[in-house]
Parts: sequence; C-alpha cells; structure tokens
Amino acid sequence: MNKIERVEKNARLSRAVVHNGLIWLSGIVANDFNEDIHVQTQQVLARLDEMLEKTGSSKARLLTVQIWLKDIVADFDGMNEEWSKWVCENEQPARATAGVSFDDENIRIEVVAVAATL
Repeated sequence: MNKIERVEKNARLSRAVVHNGLIWLSGIVANDFNEDIHVQTQQVLARLDEMLEKTGSSKARLLTVQIWLKDIVADFDGMNEEWSKWVCENEQPARATAGVSFDDENIRIEVVAVAATL
C-alpha cells in the first residue's frame, strides 16, 4: 500500500496531502488581509511556493489551480497581473477562477492547487 503523508494537520484539515506522486494543497490565503489584491496575490503565491517546496514540488509541477476571488470583477485583472509574473512560462497549470464569499470580508483571494512531486 502506498503511503499517504499529511502535512501540517490539525483536527479539521491537512495543509497538504501527498500520495502516489501527487500533492493536494488546501486553500491558501494571504498573510495580511488588509492589503489590496496585488499584495494579497503576491503573498498567496509566495505561500504556495513554500508549501510546494516543503512537499517536494515546485510551481513548474502544478497540474491544476483553483483561484477564488472575493470580487471577480474588481480583482480579476490585478490578480492576473501578479499571476502572470509568477507562473512558469510553458508550464502553466489548468486553471479555474471564480467569485466566492469568504468568512472574513477582507480576504480577497484563496488558491487551491494540485501538483506532481519532483
């Protein structure tokens, strides 16, 4: 049987689950919810980089990403500006973006991802 590794787990969730060469990452939000969409996106992508490294992967190995935005009309272009600077050229994952409601009104973005291990 293949091992299932649960990373940074608590009573409700694991920040990541590694199994069969795949990494499922829980939703990642910014460190500072008082920032605008540009800074919150930068913070989320930096945290995503950290979790990918911690679990044996990188952004070049991303398979799929879901991006959830508080205000898809107001924040889509700003998020995409930061995404385009960050994502690996010729290694773009499948991606979906949707507008959602968050439990904290200051959260502007949350990212959920699946990646392959190195």
